[in-house]
Amino acid sequence: ILEANLIRENIFLLNILMIDGRQRKNIEIGLFVEIVQKQNQRSGELNQGKVSKILTKSVNHPYGIKVQLESGLVGRVQNVIE
Repeated sequence: ILEANLIRENIFLLNILMIDGRQRKNIEIGLFVEIVQKQNQRSGELNQGKVSKILTKSVNHPYGIKVQLESGLVGRVQNVIE
């Protein structure tokens, strides 16, 4: 029971610390993120890299802010790593 409570507490903490990639204010150039490219939306395959450009102009987007990575890949932010 103690172990189950610790797991629940850790999950709760992770949820608090997650950064919402759908809000432009949370995305900055130089951040390390995971993106999904348009052609990989169905499979959910993610690519990682540092943001070089923020392409979405609106303050938020339901599927994630569109960015270009330093590698040149373009996609919507799914997770902010750093």
